[in-house]
Formats: sequence, C-alpha cells, structure tokens
Amino acid sequence: MMSNTKVAVRVAEPPRSKTLKTLWICFLTLAALATLCLNVSAADVQDKDQPQPEELVATFAGGCFWCTEAVFERMEGVNDVISGYIGGTVRNPTYEQVCSKKTGHAEAVEIYYDPSKVSFDELLEVFFKTHDPTTLNRQGPDSGPQYRSSVFYHNEEQRAATEAYIKKLDESGEFDRKIVTQLEKAVTFYPAEEYHQDFYRKNPNYGYCQAIVKDKVRKFNRTFSDKIKK
Repeated sequence: MMSNTKVAVRVAEPPRSKTLKTLWICFLTLAALATLCLNVSAADVQDKDQPQPEELVATFAGGCFWCTEAVFERMEGVNDVISGYIGGTVRNPTYEQVCSKKTGHAEAVEIYYDPSKVSFDELLEVFFKTHDPTTLNRQGPDSGPQYRSSVFYHNEEQRAATEAYIKKLDESGEFDRKIVTQLEKAVTFYPAEEYHQDFYRKNPNYGYCQAIVKDKVRKFNRTFSDKIKK
C-alpha cells in the first residue's frame, strides 16, 4: 500500500509542475508585452514632441509655365512642381482656351515645398530673379494676360510677405522700372495637360526650350548655386 501511495504521488506531481510552468510563461509574456507597450508609448510621446515637417504650397505666375517649372523643380526643399492654370472664369480650361486670352487664366505653377528646408521668402527671391516683374503681361516673346506676373497667395502671411518683398525691391533700385507683379488670392488651380508637366526635363532639345527655358535655368544655376538640389 505504501508503494502504491508513493506511485500515486509521483503521478500527481507532473501536472502541478506543468501548470506552474505554464503560469510562469504567461507571466513572463505579459511582463514583456507591458514593457514593449511602455517603450512604444514613450517613443510616441517623444515623436510628438519633435516638430514634424509640413508641406506648404506657393503659386506663382511668371510667363510660360515651362520656364517657371524648370527653375523651381531644381530648388532644394521643393518636393514637387505642377504646371497649370489659375485666376480665370472657365472651369477645367484647356491650353487652347487659355491661349485664346478669353478665360482670364494665367499659366502658373504650384510649388509644394518643405518649410524646414526653404522659406517662402527664398521662393520669392528666386521668382523675382528669374522673370521680369516689371512687365505685367509679357515675358520675352510671350505676350498676353495668360503670361502675367502674379503671386497667388494662399494666406495673409504670404500676401504680407510678398507685399514687403516687392516694396524692398522697389526701394533697392534693383530694377529700372517699378514692379508690376500682381497679388491675387489663390483660387481653384487646374493642372495643365499631362504633356506640359516636366516639359523641359522631357524635351530639352525642343526649340522653345533651347531658346528660352535653358537661359532661365542657367541663370538660376549661376545665381542660386547654393540652392540647387544635391
């Protein structure tokens, strides 16, 4: 009988040991998960404490958008440049309609930029240096209201900054004539047809690109060598 009792005890022990082992594994797993959650929460708080870069947009019209786009897409801090039409009365205008000078639109570019890398004032500096802001509806061989010089501001900060920059340019005497660049509130921007996007990059040997766009790009490269994308 004693022998049988001992055997019975030995048989009963393994399940108890297995149960304790399972509980111990569960405890360690929960402890590890709790530690992981605390680390993730701490990382989230740390990330929220760090300022996150925010993409902003500026909209400029300064003659043919092939030229303006080719200049700004080379600029450090600029993420994307889209050619299109803004400031008119016709919805979803075509290039042919805008060229008819009857829609009121300007050929313009929307510039998406990282304010942690480039400021709006720096964009204004490049804009005013790479087109003629003293001729309202003409840039080189291109004439008409669709080629007007205009800054389409998206908020009061952009409007005030542009006004201050134009005043500074006029007072500096950098230009022989008064700045005539218009300030217009940004309205609906219509992206131009696909073949207009990245036109200079895709068609560097096109006649207009060789005659006009290339010189503007060279001027940007010479004047703003420190602002060229690496």
